[in-house]
Amino acid sequence: MSAAQNSHAHEALLFKDAPTRSVPIDGVPFVYREIGPDAGVPLIMLHHLSAVLDNWDPRVVDGLAARRRVITFDNRGVGASGGSTPATIEAMADDAVQFIDALGLDRVDLLGLSMGGFIAQVIAERHPRLIRKIILAGTGPAGGPGINKVTGLTLSVILKSVLTRQDPKQFLFFTNSAHGRREARAFLERLKERTRDRDRNISLFSFAAQLKAIRRWGDQTPSDLSVIAHPALLANGEDDRMVPSPNTLDLARRLPNSELIPPYRDAGHGGIFQYHDEFVASALRFLQA
Repeated sequence: MSAAQNSHAHEALLFKDAPTRSVPIDGVPFVYREIGPDAGVPLIMLHHLSAVLDNWDPRVVDGLAARRRVITFDNRGVGASGGSTPATIEAMADDAVQFIDALGLDRVDLLGLSMGGFIAQVIAERHPRLIRKIILAGTGPAGGPGINKVTGLTLSVILKSVLTRQDPKQFLFFTNSAHGRREARAFLERLKERTRDRDRNISLFSFAAQLKAIRRWGDQTPSDLSVIAHPALLANGEDDRMVPSPNTLDLARRLPNSELIPPYRDAGHGGIFQYHDEFVASALRFLQA
């Protein structure tokens, strides 16, 4: 295959078929997948607590990749990436910037979901010239109400999921209405579409480090978000239990160049997965404006 053919090889792929690649950072492998056209500013996706590459909703990734080069990756110590997961959001942001640099990218857009949204805020504040636009979903500012309670909520839901033999994401990401339960089942089925070369599950050590980092973020003194002048698109469900929905409204008030998608009805932390068609349309319009 020629270099020209190879550079466009990921354009026709679906996320479920995207090859898993690796880039070394100081000898530590960071794994990633990318699909979509080569043209334009790449979109880097930053994931939620405990998530690996296979936890991105393929409808969201494929929808965005119809128009954008989309790159998903496992940060340090997560999934198949090497090293030890740091216990602060700031160190996770530093690792994400090193990953972006290792790919040779000098300007990117960010999509941060939940914990990934915390990381995106730190990157935008510390490396403003690296970032063009940011999308923040199901997330909140440092010191936001309820964020320091994520550990207790998560562990109680994991216990419930073990006892009921159900996936904890059903309880943490979706509402308990008939509609929410139906959407949860559909989402969990979509996550099974990739059948080969699946990522490793997160280790207990990395999961514990992420919980500690989220707790610290929730306990921090609020940041001055007015320094983040990038265009920002904000999304969440109206009933987010993980990062309570008022945090998204707080971000909208405090980020000077923000746009808020009306909160998704009868939706929780996984609102962008539940309303994937609507979210993708909003995100592409925002990124292309």
